[in-house]
Amino acid sequence: MQNNKIMLDMSKIKMAIRAGIPLSITTYTLPHEMQEYMEDVLTAFLVEMEQEHMVEYLKYCLNELVTNSKKANTKRIYFKEKKLNIFDNADYEKGMKNFKEETLNNIKYYLGLQKKAGLYVKLILQTRNNKIKMEVRNNSEMTVTEYKRIHDKLSRAQRYTSVDQAVAQILDDSEGAGLGIIIMILMLEKIGLTEENFQVVCENGETITRIILPFSERLQRDINDVSHEFVKIIDELPQFPENIMRINHLLNDPNSKMSEIAMYISSDVSLTTDLLKLVNSATFSLSEPCKSIADAVKIVGLRGIKNMLLSVGSMEGLDSLSTGSAKKLWSHSYRVAFYAYNLARNFCADDRSIIEDSYVCGLLHDIGKLVFETAHPDLVLKMKEICKKREIKSDVFEKLCVGVNHSEIGALIAEKWNFPEVIISVIRHHHEPDFASAETKRLTSLIYLSDMITHYQSHEVDFYQFDNDVLKMFRIETEPQLQKISDRLFNSFRDDTF
Repeated sequence: MQNNKIMLDMSKIKMAIRAGIPLSITTYTLPHEMQEYMEDVLTAFLVEMEQEHMVEYLKYCLNELVTNSKKANTKRIYFKEKKLNIFDNADYEKGMKNFKEETLNNIKYYLGLQKKAGLYVKLILQTRNNKIKMEVRNNSEMTVTEYKRIHDKLSRAQRYTSVDQAVAQILDDSEGAGLGIIIMILMLEKIGLTEENFQVVCENGETITRIILPFSERLQRDINDVSHEFVKIIDELPQFPENIMRINHLLNDPNSKMSEIAMYISSDVSLTTDLLKLVNSATFSLSEPCKSIADAVKIVGLRGIKNMLLSVGSMEGLDSLSTGSAKKLWSHSYRVAFYAYNLARNFCADDRSIIEDSYVCGLLHDIGKLVFETAHPDLVLKMKEICKKREIKSDVFEKLCVGVNHSEIGALIAEKWNFPEVIISVIRHHHEPDFASAETKRLTSLIYLSDMITHYQSHEVDFYQFDNDVLKMFRIETEPQLQKISDRLFNSFRDDTF
């Protein structure tokens, strides 16, 4: 017997969780192996999120929802074949009389027509803002009759306290009597959810059934405890370089003269070398090499120099402890910074502040991960001891620091180092730009796009996983358009900054 089991790609599941991006599976006929694969992905997703207690309940919900979606698609094909208008009440009642029997007796034929018509069933999983979203979508928009029937079943589910009671009292057998939906609501109640966590909506020609799952109180507490404890004890990391802090104070002093600041920077040979190397890197594409700090100030401006100092200082503070994995993170960060600056010049030419802030925000967007990777082994050991005392699973610390909570940890570290508020905000929201403030949303979206393009280039994410609002903001409508931008950036980049 042939084994058609579809293998899991755990790297994509982990990537989706860490970046808060949607994970999607689409099928046209929902064969058994695809239904099993959806269950496996859901299980792996929940286990990775420390939500094992939800697995069996949500697997039931998933199977109920995808089966209903498949049935809705079959219904559209059946009605079309019978030349009946599914949106007409009289035709609807007429068609439903023989729908079940006729389609079951010839299911392969109707599934073939479904696939030909492009009618799909789609599972989407996403974790954002301490919540898990599970959606099942199909591109057969519900009729008013179907919508009323579903909401009637949701209302009826509130009357029952157990599955046995629901089964005993439901006698109507039309369209499965909605028993599956009622059992599903009772299942969700068992894991502490209410009907408010369950939504059925129609949007853009799709029927979407959405279940919103808040993290368990225990996981939320663990996330907060581990994050704040980690930030509290990072005093053992190198402090932000004192010479750069002094220059920043001068830059922030309205009475300081630019000539004095340039002279002060020039007196530090190592800092001057690093700044000039950054200004002359491929990122800024200067027509002629910049040879002095005074020229650098003229080229990149006061704000640009301040941001470059933060970049150099962060690298000095963290790079001294770099491991192999940290060097890989720095390489990714250089690329994101380069992409962000060049995208800013093309898409945000009307806003000089975004152009000036784009490089430093791109470079430091993953500072939470970098601090974890460069942490002294004793610090990691200390954190594991804290987790043990609080009965937090041993792998939660690492999952949070380099995964679901690295943005918040990075923002807390940036606050500790007295970075400007705009940089702190971008670090905090670079995976979820829709949560950024109105003032920083465009810049945050730019960093998100730059970061996602790097992952797109390494085949870690697909086009559908990009945030639609961000793509619209930068007038990117199709994958070929994104691919063209990606290719230009990739071919222009040289990892020669430091």
